[in-house]
Amino acid sequence: MKRLTCLPLSVLFFALAGCGEEVNELPVDGRDFDGVQYSESESVYTGRAIDGYLKNARVWLDLDGDGQYSKGPLDVTLANGDTHRLDRGEPTAMTTAGGRFSLDLAEFQVGLSKGKDLDPRDYPLYALALPGKTMEETHSGEVPVPRAYLMSASPGVTNVTPLTTLARFRAKVAGQASMGSENAALADSAELNGVNLLQDYVQANNEKAHAYARALARFMASQIPDEYNKDLAAEGSDGTGRFLSSKAVDLLGISLIRNAREVVSRVDAQVSGGRYGNVDTDNLALPRVDIELKNPSLLTGLKVFANTEEVRVEALELSAALEFDYTEDGQLLSVSSQGCMEPSLPEIARLVQVNGYMAQMKNQWHPSASLSAESKQAYADAGIDERIVFDWKNKRAYFDTVTSCHKGTRGVSSEGSELGGTPEITWSWDNEGEVVEKVAASPDRKINLLAAASAPAEVLGQSWVTGYRIVAGDTPEVALAFSDSGSNCEPASMDGEEPDLTASHVTQLFPVTIDGEAGHAYEYDIREYRVDEDGTRSLPVERLLKYPLRSLSKAGPDAGNLQWRLSYASLEQKGLDRVSANLVREAYLEDRDGISECGVPVSNAPGTAYAKVSYTYKTLTEYLLQGLAEEVAGD
Repeated sequence: MKRLTCLPLSVLFFALAGCGEEVNELPVDGRDFDGVQYSESESVYTGRAIDGYLKNARVWLDLDGDGQYSKGPLDVTLANGDTHRLDRGEPTAMTTAGGRFSLDLAEFQVGLSKGKDLDPRDYPLYALALPGKTMEETHSGEVPVPRAYLMSASPGVTNVTPLTTLARFRAKVAGQASMGSENAALADSAELNGVNLLQDYVQANNEKAHAYARALARFMASQIPDEYNKDLAAEGSDGTGRFLSSKAVDLLGISLIRNAREVVSRVDAQVSGGRYGNVDTDNLALPRVDIELKNPSLLTGLKVFANTEEVRVEALELSAALEFDYTEDGQLLSVSSQGCMEPSLPEIARLVQVNGYMAQMKNQWHPSASLSAESKQAYADAGIDERIVFDWKNKRAYFDTVTSCHKGTRGVSSEGSELGGTPEITWSWDNEGEVVEKVAASPDRKINLLAAASAPAEVLGQSWVTGYRIVAGDTPEVALAFSDSGSNCEPASMDGEEPDLTASHVTQLFPVTIDGEAGHAYEYDIREYRVDEDGTRSLPVERLLKYPLRSLSKAGPDAGNLQWRLSYASLEQKGLDRVSANLVREAYLEDRDGISECGVPVSNAPGTAYAKVSYTYKTLTEYLLQGLAEEVAGD
């Protein structure tokens, strides 16, 4: 799996001048390039789809901004706020010889009584190469495209190529970072190692641009889902069907930006004597980067407020901030902390079950907090103090720290004043799910998961909450086992008052034993919440509310008498869906208060606690795009 890293601005824009390559002068806003002029009196909009010239590719003007062809009727909002209906939908056509297309703009005529006619130069173009149907014109004749790929061009640009696709998404990112428009940023985004990204490189006989384009097209094709590729290859499929979401289209563009430098560097490495035309791009080894096009919501940050003793919640002080780093397909790469985190062997084991894909867990990252007084001081000093790095391919994870927060509880001492040296903790695992934790001068700790039909992992699915046994050397350390399926109920009336169904209630109890001792339980809210009074829309509620904890950070006889209390958004909050309704917002570490009665409400926050943890989430698109936008904005 390819790791994502923050790209320097010079890499992001590939603005490497002085490469000795002749570059055509760019128009100010990217319109009417290569002499293809558009007049407002015309009723057609023409251009070309190019890898080599592509015949029988689907082209359309994207009026609604979703990156997929939209059939009619389609309502378009005019500048004056009125709407104009296109009965035939977005203008579309199949390309002919030479990659040429001609889009019918008859429905772009609005009429003087409503406002100004629509201008095709205000909308981006898309071109979809259909596997086995679109023909690429080459020196040896027409060759069918083996896999689908989706290309785009910024508003007003009428060549649609892999290079215009790169230019367009770079301009979108730059425009977002500067709070400007895509077209305003296009001129600064349209160069790649001295190559003009907007030109017809076939007509210009630009071998370098053509080699780059062919390699990028292959990379783009590798990221199209097999199911979509199969659908487009089917008899009767003409590229007008909808498969990708608008966010999925954005993710494809973001991935192209992130990986274009590596792709073109591999092309450059194969050049001999400056002859790009001799590079065999069809057999070039390109990076393989998986991508999650469903755009899941992911945990991106935690803020920890902790104290060595239980205090009023409002008196807790910020002691750590954690950031989570992911790949393009949402696999967790690392967790970095300013201040001290609390590495959890059970949580590592839970992550191993989903191979690091956090979105597959209904509760992403069970809370943890270091209660060490040193954490506040470490947080006050700028910089990253601790980090967990995951190597999923080799089934390893490493914890590195420059603090002594864990010396008393885990026997961990920092190896130096900078991260990146010998890790203080190493985890490894096998295909059976057994995780081994190694700490210098300490017995190995092993955790094995205890399967049980009564565990939430079996009853609820995708919670990945199950029992476990931890052994240090030959000494049993802790065993947590789910004993039976427990009780379930509906939210109960309290003191004669009807229950507030928008709040969390304990509706299912999962009893557990800890080292054989009963009297513990995982408390959940499991039910359907009716959003509309008539019941036409409902939200599935699946919330872990409280669970017991044995803490290494809290020494003494009360070390096993703690619990985490998890809070969520009110179910009446607008915009909630089946995922966001069940994402933890805050968690509190407190003394245990016994097992709740089934049906009772659970308050979002206690009066006192040892720690509070606040959660921040972003969609995968937001996470990846922000990384690029921040880099641009920081220039």
